[in-house]
Amino acid sequence: MSVELMVWDEPVPISRDQARATYLAVKRTEPGGGPAPDVAKELPGEITLYPGHVLVTMDLDTMDELSAQVFTIARAHGLVCYDPQRDLVHNVAPLGVYEGMQLHTGDGMVVSDPDLGLVHDVLGTMSPQNPFVALVNFGRHFLQVSPGFELEYKEGALIRAMVADLAEVRQAFHDYATGDRSFLNRYSWS
Repeated sequence: MSVELMVWDEPVPISRDQARATYLAVKRTEPGGGPAPDVAKELPGEITLYPGHVLVTMDLDTMDELSAQVFTIARAHGLVCYDPQRDLVHNVAPLGVYEGMQLHTGDGMVVSDPDLGLVHDVLGTMSPQNPFVALVNFGRHFLQVSPGFELEYKEGALIRAMVADLAEVRQAFHDYATGDRSFLNRYSWS
């Protein structure tokens, strides 16, 4: 079984719906035509060129490792990357305040310097197949959530809090990623 990612240029951040529509429209066209984007020669996996777009195909066994490479290369070139398997779009911006922050998911995705829209969308994917989402600043602190909306925060000691719903989780993750520590005062931590 194979999985795909598509990479292309967008002048501003786009939504998952826009990314999905672009991916599906491009897939309905014939490959080839037009110059290959410069990024094509750097991407791992099997490459298929479409006008202005690069489709990266990889096998399921190498998906996590190669996807992380594709996300990093796309970001370095200022390109959008759409993951149709997870229905997630990786925009270039806006980013959080912690350089090198990583987004980890229970289904194996790891993204360095994730954009805030991606963090928001990934939180909605928690399930038995994706049992946690974490933002990690190695050696300093992290924020993690699991289904049932149990937040865990660690900066020295590990503390936990239950929150009511996904909207609160999303707000806490946004606050954390942007350096706003007000989420620490909103909940009863133990």
